[in-house]
Amino acid sequence: MSLDTPVVLPDAIADELRASILSQSIAPGETLTESAVAVRFGVARPTAKIAIERLVADGLLRREAHRAARVPELTRDDVADLFDNRAVLESAAMAALATSGTIPAEALAAHRELAATHDFADADIRFHRALVAGQPSPRLARLHDLLMGEVELCIGQVQAAQLLTSAEVAAQHQRILDAITAGDADAAAALTRSHIAGARDALLSHLEGHHG
Repeated sequence: MSLDTPVVLPDAIADELRASILSQSIAPGETLTESAVAVRFGVARPTAKIAIERLVADGLLRREAHRAARVPELTRDDVADLFDNRAVLESAAMAALATSGTIPAEALAAHRELAATHDFADADIRFHRALVAGQPSPRLARLHDLLMGEVELCIGQVQAAQLLTSAEVAAQHQRILDAITAGDADAAAALTRSHIAGARDALLSHLEGHHG
């Protein structure tokens, strides 16, 4: 299917914009107008609008009435709340996988990719999304999806500020995978909470130093 196919094109634009947001090429607080996106990608404004609205729906952009979409500037309280709620959901998901599930192929592929790259944000996000999607409860997966757009913004900041390395993240992921494979639900949940708390604390310390 070609890039000019109407159904595919907004997704391709949204994916590129998402990558720019995660890498901080489009920084927190920066606006994205339909006209600017249309010019950048050589498309009509309605196509640009669809791409922007998809990122708004995912939480990577926010749009107030009569204003351009903007990359959210998350506060320390936002970060703490997001990661703490994420830990609740993901620890439950990993325990469920260890008890009655199998590791999704998409998660293993993302894990392999993570070990071979310095830019870990995208592979890290796909790893966690795939694991949660693979556990038995569709409701838990839907709740996780509600958080993940804003969580992605946080992971992008962790990467951009070099607060963790891809090797560190991959090693933590491997321990989680080992616990799931061993059927140890308690360890899988505890390792997941520790993994998320480490990223949270590193980002909170960075934000405190940056704004201090």
